[in-house]
Amino acid sequence: MSREPAEADSLDGTADDPRPAGFATLARAVLYREYLIFVRYPANAIGGIVIALLLFGLLFYGGRLLAGQALTDSIDGIVVGYFLWTLSVGAYQAISNDVGSEVQWGTLERHVITPFGFAPVALLKGVAKVVRTFLTSTVVLVVMVLLTGTPIAFDVLTVVPVAVLSIASVLGLGFAAGGVAVLYKRIGNWLNLIQFGFVPLISAPAFDLGWTRLLPLAQGSALLQRAMLDGTRLWQFPAVDLALLVGTAVGYLLAGYLVFRAATNRARRLGVLGDY
Repeated sequence: MSREPAEADSLDGTADDPRPAGFATLARAVLYREYLIFVRYPANAIGGIVIALLLFGLLFYGGRLLAGQALTDSIDGIVVGYFLWTLSVGAYQAISNDVGSEVQWGTLERHVITPFGFAPVALLKGVAKVVRTFLTSTVVLVVMVLLTGTPIAFDVLTVVPVAVLSIASVLGLGFAAGGVAVLYKRIGNWLNLIQFGFVPLISAPAFDLGWTRLLPLAQGSALLQRAMLDGTRLWQFPAVDLALLVGTAVGYLLAGYLVFRAATNRARRLGVLGDY
């Protein structure tokens, strides 16, 4: 009697042994998804760059008309600050707006029932969008440098770690805002309003107030200014400054993650997770 194909494969040891997908597989899938969105909808991606450049053009040329030499003397700091602001807005919207969109599309439950859990999926999607935002913001930075003639030091080993740690605290804010969006659904206007608060946070080091270094973006903005304007390398920063940068990044990210988990758990208890 001939064996069935499946039985023969199992006896011969040639059948595929399905293995559960891990976080590495999830990360690759999310990054590939973001890549597909970027290449298949290039008009939207290019539009984001154009809008960022138009805003900077209004800030630069409008400021020169109003402030004259005063703006010219501070243009270096404005270029670096604007670069960090574009990164921060992208990181914040990566989670807060994405969760809000999932709520409106009715696809939120698909993330909740995954074996990974909703929060890890949202975090990896946010990280993927941050990678894309970093690339587009770098393009904006290059155009700003050419436009203003500002000498900028872009040491990858310094700028990338400092920028990533700086916007990690913003990811925490995005997590908290996303959790609130799960509970209250249509709060898009409030979510958009929060991102304008990034401007005083990025400008906080200019006020030289010690306690402001504990706020999101403040310490990162100070170190990024020194790295890109003064050419300070990562290993040249005082250990205390780096420790504070890491502490604020991890602290705000963890706090936002906990708020997100608490909000989604409450939405489950109230039975409003999938309602809109």
